[in-house]
Amino acid sequence: MPEEKIYVMINGLPGNMAGEVLRLLRADERFKIVPLGLTGPEIEPQVYEGISLYHQGDLVGNVWQELRDTHPNIIAIDFTQPNAAVNNARLYYNYGINFVMGTTGGDSEELKKLFEGQGVSCAVIAPNMAKPIVLFQAMMEFAADNFPDALAEYEGSAKESHQKGKKDTSGTAKAIIGYLQKLGLKIERIKIIMRRSPLYQMFILGVPKKYLKGHGWHTYRLISADKTVELSFTHNVNGRAVYAQGTLDAVLFLAQKLAEGKVGTVYSMLDVLGG
Repeated sequence: MPEEKIYVMINGLPGNMAGEVLRLLRADERFKIVPLGLTGPEIEPQVYEGISLYHQGDLVGNVWQELRDTHPNIIAIDFTQPNAAVNNARLYYNYGINFVMGTTGGDSEELKKLFEGQGVSCAVIAPNMAKPIVLFQAMMEFAADNFPDALAEYEGSAKESHQKGKKDTSGTAKAIIGYLQKLGLKIERIKIIMRRSPLYQMFILGVPKKYLKGHGWHTYRLISADKTVELSFTHNVNGRAVYAQGTLDAVLFLAQKLAEGKVGTVYSMLDVLGG
């Protein structure tokens, strides 16, 4: 890794995920946080823990250019709302800002097309920053690519539970369903159930009370047409620490790529896992 500090800009404060990342960054001497960032349109501009937060339209071009000129390899960490993801990425593109984006609602394919080959900056874009979950996804992707239609006679269900404030369907659940389709399951035979009720989560699912405001519990269930075979996959995450640590790993990975002169590339968390 480069010996100098890695300058980062955190966008998405005072959101919970961005806040968890901020806590880890401040405890790690390898990073230096610039004292400004973007917040959502529903949040009043403010100073949050020493960081001045602005709406996207409030920061004029010369501010971005100064950031780029002062810190050519600055990396923005983006955990803004899903509806802001593409617009923020376009802004990074326009000013050559490298970024790590963990917002689940962004159109990752559109973002990838925007950045790849433009020769100015690069990014890590992933709907899930938790490395163990990314590894599980890789296993499912391998099965889907190498054994297409192997489960064509099966029916499936996906249940995902997240904190009440999460508005969109889990990006991980969407990805796994895509792999199940490749394995032969028809989309009309896959039920997706979202749980956002704290009472249901605590008393029916068993989510610990302390994690009701930050968890990701998923179960995927496959049943053969004659009901004699069942496959079940479960991954439960309490808290946000694993996502925040994965985000820091993504920043370190991107910093290394920049030090090697790599630009115009969009990476995934699988790339981060592979080092």
